[in-house]
Amino acid sequence: MGANEHGVCIGNEAVWGREEIGDDEALLGMDLVRLGLERADTAEKALTVIVDLLEKYGQGGNCMESHMAFTYHNSFLIADRKEAWVLETSGKYWAAEKVEGGVRNISNQLSITTKIDREHPELREYAKSKGWWDGEKEFDFAATYSYVNTARMTTSRGRYCEGYKLLNKHKGSITSEIMMEILRDKESGINMEGGFMTTGSMVSVLPQEPSLPCIHFFTGTPDPERSVFKPFIFVPNITPLLKTSSPTFGPDDPVKKQPRFQTKPDRRHELYKKHASAAVVMETTKGKGKKMLEQMQKLEKQKISEMESILQNRCLDINQAVNLFSQCVEEELKIYT
Repeated sequence: MGANEHGVCIGNEAVWGREEIGDDEALLGMDLVRLGLERADTAEKALTVIVDLLEKYGQGGNCMESHMAFTYHNSFLIADRKEAWVLETSGKYWAAEKVEGGVRNISNQLSITTKIDREHPELREYAKSKGWWDGEKEFDFAATYSYVNTARMTTSRGRYCEGYKLLNKHKGSITSEIMMEILRDKESGINMEGGFMTTGSMVSVLPQEPSLPCIHFFTGTPDPERSVFKPFIFVPNITPLLKTSSPTFGPDDPVKKQPRFQTKPDRRHELYKKHASAAVVMETTKGKGKKMLEQMQKLEKQKISEMESILQNRCLDINQAVNLFSQCVEEELKIYT
């Protein structure tokens, strides 16, 4: 997931369906997120960038630094100040839905049904050639390209359905704090634990009025329930984010060598490491852990309040915004030490 200086935000999920997934090296969903954000200044342009790259280079390859192959197709939630799109893929084929209102989420399944606003030119013909669609009944992308029962999609228990219910409960009154609360929800499976723990979380406020800044909150650490959402605003000459930047290994990076993934370097940044140590304290030392968590929550509430003030008063101090995220990281690190 990520955002760019134009207020374009993209989130990405792994999806599976009827179409086989290639092990050959191609573009990962994460690559497509970065390229979309690098090259587009609106949500729909980002969608176009992604589908053009998909057509030219395909998607696939191992997404883990491991001998164990883990491959998937991708879905994307793409938004800017004015509009939002859901883009879902199956191999080189894809469908896109423009979000017209209400709430919309994605998870680890295809979710675009009959409302298709853009699509791969051969999407339907390919489905017919594979015997997935008879060409007569209404075309339902998720039902055709996967095994999802789309009639029960928002009622059956599953991560997509639970996310939809949590969003729908707050429809029309979702604040950044409510969004953070939803991302912290473990019972629903939104906040994942175990081998596929939620690695990082992001909440963005995209004002429709162009004179107001887009405000992005990032944890930069796993498990949002025990993390601080820190504000970030794109401004010129921003302070380098050294303590949340993963180390680089240049040409010696094992990901750049053939055969791939022979060794696994430590890519954790400083905040990630300190947070991991703090998480152990929170789990094992009840009193100290509770106090630490209270301090983290206090810091986050303070930063949310400051950001709300910026939007309400329409007053952004550029000199403060330059250090906004890095300063908050320093304050978080003090709590851990």
